[in-house]
Amino acid sequence: MASHVVSPANKAASRGTAPRKRTDDTRLAVLFITPAAVGFLVFLIWPLIRGIYLSFTSYNLLTPATWNGLNNYKQMVLDPVFWNALKVTLEYVVINIGVQTIIALVIAVMMQRLTRSLVVRGIILTPYLVSNVVAALVGLWILDTNLGIFNELLKLIGINPIGFFTDGPWVIPTIALVNVWRYVGYTSLLIFAGLQTIPPELYEAARTDGATEPQMFVRITLPLLRPILALVLIISIIGSFQVFDTVSVTTQGGPVDASRVLQYYIYDMAFGRFRFGYASALSVALLIVLMIVTFIQYRLTRAGQTDLA
Repeated sequence: MASHVVSPANKAASRGTAPRKRTDDTRLAVLFITPAAVGFLVFLIWPLIRGIYLSFTSYNLLTPATWNGLNNYKQMVLDPVFWNALKVTLEYVVINIGVQTIIALVIAVMMQRLTRSLVVRGIILTPYLVSNVVAALVGLWILDTNLGIFNELLKLIGINPIGFFTDGPWVIPTIALVNVWRYVGYTSLLIFAGLQTIPPELYEAARTDGATEPQMFVRITLPLLRPILALVLIISIIGSFQVFDTVSVTTQGGPVDASRVLQYYIYDMAFGRFRFGYASALSVALLIVLMIVTFIQYRLTRAGQTDLA
């Protein structure tokens, strides 16, 4: 006996109703995407194009830009302050990323192992809710050579005050640690979210085989957490290369350019000396450095791959 298949259109016709047409959501999608696309073009793409153009000009904001070719880039290559700013920035990035990642990883693992309380997560995230300027002012209030609380405590135990923001060897590590305090909670929560993707059955099987906590951390947690750690490192390094607020509030690049990071040097060239063409060239150089660092890091960490089956 042959079976008779009734199509949806025939069913609708038998009920006396017209078949439902599939709606096209393209126009609605474009409507929702348009504001973000306009903002992206106006506030990101256009400034990028404009900045690249200005990097080939001599421009001081008061007169029209004058094309000068590669003069700004030639000057940058011969500028000792630029190379010092790049060295200082790299020093800051290494200290900030190294300390922040290690502390954030420890906090994330402790949260996973000991508690998953929302209250604890909120407390850990609290410093991230503070602005960079406020964090810098708090650090200055605590570590100031003459009036800082920490130095006052050092005096009580017979130790001479330390110039955290005035002594060359101390200034970059101090600025880095101030920013570590602010960002470590956010970084730890990102890593904690990555830990939730690791199947608990792997840890149970490892415990059954007699593996210790350090062994499970090295052989299970770190390999499976690699994509998240790569993402965290890329985001953190990009942000660290652009450090500005803390330096501007606490040291203004001093003492003797010991904390003149690249972003602050760009700001000083543009808004302190009105050399917008040269500042644009410095900005393009920073963009190229970030692109190279991000590409190398992405390839070395294999951020787009995962060890989870």
